[in-house]
Amino acid sequence: MKNLWLPYSTHKSAPPEVVSANGCTLTLADGREIIDGVSSWWTVCHGYNHPHLVQAVQAQTAKLHHVMLGGFVHEPALTLSKRLAKLTNLPHIFFSDSGSTSVEVALKMAAQYWKIKNKNTKKQRFLHFKNSYHGDTMGAMSVSDDDGMHSPFTGFMPMQFAVDIPTDELAFEEFDSLLKAHSSQLAAIIIEPLAQMAGGMKFHSPDVLAEIYRITKKHELLFIADEIATGFARTGYMFAVEEAGITPDIMCIGKALTGGILGMAATCASAAVFDAFSEHAFMHGPTYMANPIACAAANASLDLFEKEPRLKQVAHIEEILTTELQKCSKLSIVKGVRIKGAIGVVELNPTSSLSSSGLTRGSGQPQADSRVKPENDRIGELRQKFLAHGVNIRPFDDIIYLAPPFIISENELKTLTGTIIKVLSG
Repeated sequence: MKNLWLPYSTHKSAPPEVVSANGCTLTLADGREIIDGVSSWWTVCHGYNHPHLVQAVQAQTAKLHHVMLGGFVHEPALTLSKRLAKLTNLPHIFFSDSGSTSVEVALKMAAQYWKIKNKNTKKQRFLHFKNSYHGDTMGAMSVSDDDGMHSPFTGFMPMQFAVDIPTDELAFEEFDSLLKAHSSQLAAIIIEPLAQMAGGMKFHSPDVLAEIYRITKKHELLFIADEIATGFARTGYMFAVEEAGITPDIMCIGKALTGGILGMAATCASAAVFDAFSEHAFMHGPTYMANPIACAAANASLDLFEKEPRLKQVAHIEEILTTELQKCSKLSIVKGVRIKGAIGVVELNPTSSLSSSGLTRGSGQPQADSRVKPENDRIGELRQKFLAHGVNIRPFDDIIYLAPPFIISENELKTLTGTIIKVLSG
């Protein structure tokens, strides 16, 4: 362990070693079997070691494991781009290797789009929403909330606009006025549709999303939907924007794209955005862009969405989560429970060690300093208790959440929910 630098952890962390995985189960080096309640950060939608995914990767590895997309194309990428274009209703697909990178691509795409329209444009800034999280790279951090995760880099990141998600008539009027006042500076707005995931598992309604979209288009700004975490059925639709009946100008997808087999992402663009580049090269090109093995895994994952009842499974997960997790609302430690698709959230009442980070971004103003919010003792203790009960549940801040693989059995899912109730009751 002394050579391995872990993410989001202090050096004193010593997590258990996983030696194999199958279905919804992780097998640890000491022989324990753990039910995974978070799908390895929401990627393993079809479960671990699905034979169709494994076979697709093995077959592609034997044929063509990699070739640069600079000057060449290959069949797995051509097939995947065609399928994703049909699935997202966005006809042009730019591949990259992680969700954060797909957001960087989206921001650069929007910024260059306006530069092509007018080389003297000032439309180079972005508006995002408080409690948002869009990734850990520079541009992605700049459009994410500056809480404890990114506060060490305040002053280092580009300055953007951040506002609360509007939810009532007055807030929408203020949002409309803000976009009007700054439309000469703004290239696009970016939002996680329906569910802000890593920013606190906060939900908003399809009607709210549709109205944000309407006002954005009223001011002729680009609309970027970050579906990295919400896409591929997690919220109950193949993509969250479908429930609001909108089609963004640019959509970022990743995480579950390959079913958790390999890292891969894509930035999907409308014809209008793509056509602006007809005489201009888009200046971005990841080395492993459209890696053939990753494309094969993604194509195999899309096969499973077509052949197996994933949306029905998500609906069933939602029913069970709603029934079982509502039992937590009776506990004094619990502030509230909320469910959306295959996402179940139990929010704890804050304590002094779990107080908020004191966000200081004002309405429409660039980000300012905030305090660092390290993992507190209660969260660390809860995670260890969950592991001791044979489940992988990774709380953060005041949030305990479930986002299990879609193939999870009813018994496994009730083991997860029952463990949360048991541990919180204690």
